[in-house]
Amino acid sequence: MSAVDDFSDVPAFEIRSAGEQRSPFLFNSPHSGRYYPSRFLNMSRLDAAAIRRSEDCYVDELFNAASAFGAPLLVANFPRAYLDVNREPWELDPRMFNEPLPSFANMRSPRVAGGLGTIPKLVGEGQDIYGCRLPLSEALMRIDTIYRPYHACLAEMLGRTRARFGYAVLIDCHSMPANIRVGEAGMRPDFIIGDRFGASATPGLTEYAIGLLSAKGYKVVHNKPYAGGFITEHYGRPAEQLHALQIEINRGLYLNERTFERTEGFARLSVDIREFVRDLMMIPDQYFVSPLAAE
Repeated sequence: MSAVDDFSDVPAFEIRSAGEQRSPFLFNSPHSGRYYPSRFLNMSRLDAAAIRRSEDCYVDELFNAASAFGAPLLVANFPRAYLDVNREPWELDPRMFNEPLPSFANMRSPRVAGGLGTIPKLVGEGQDIYGCRLPLSEALMRIDTIYRPYHACLAEMLGRTRARFGYAVLIDCHSMPANIRVGEAGMRPDFIIGDRFGASATPGLTEYAIGLLSAKGYKVVHNKPYAGGFITEHYGRPAEQLHALQIEINRGLYLNERTFERTEGFARLSVDIREFVRDLMMIPDQYFVSPLAAE
């Protein structure tokens, strides 16, 4: 059995689309995967509930409306605890493996130090996923057979979108724990919009997104404590007409984090996200045209 066999019944990822793409937007849900292969569960020391603590539960469902409005949605079915595609391909912890890591591996990133590398060491509450070290071949298999194809698919989607519309907008969709607090007053944000401190998207797009959510009565924070991960940083290149925003939704709005059951707030949030997606995709093209390009 290998990483290939892990997803022989369920695809590792999928594109949800309702036909022809009609918008320069595309959406991505890399952490909402909830198919846990039996081989992986047998390798883990955690039970079926604890292993889910890092999961962005149902974020793919919240953003399903994107396809109805003409934007594709890329969805990971593999869980974040198994493989994190919002990391560099080789952010690996040497303490996890039997053999030495290759020299090009990034072993000292803050994400590796926190146990949340490409092959995560921990789930959200700081619990070790594995009871013993893994063979390095396990990491190689997951990276080669799932990580690289996922990013190849995402890059191809972005390139095709930019070629067709002149620019592309990637919305990277996530959720955050309900206990997140920001500022001296300890305010609980409902949403966090991350644009890598202005590096991954035109400022107008960020302001537009924040304005739409704020108008619905939500508390929206910009970049703190989540400014965007590898996906936002890697694909957000405004000078090349590639824009990327990360959206974090507070799970307390829609989820019982202990049982993973949707709360009564899920229905309302689904409606609000649907309207947000619709309205965000109506942003005028002028927000993405630089003054130099217009001259």
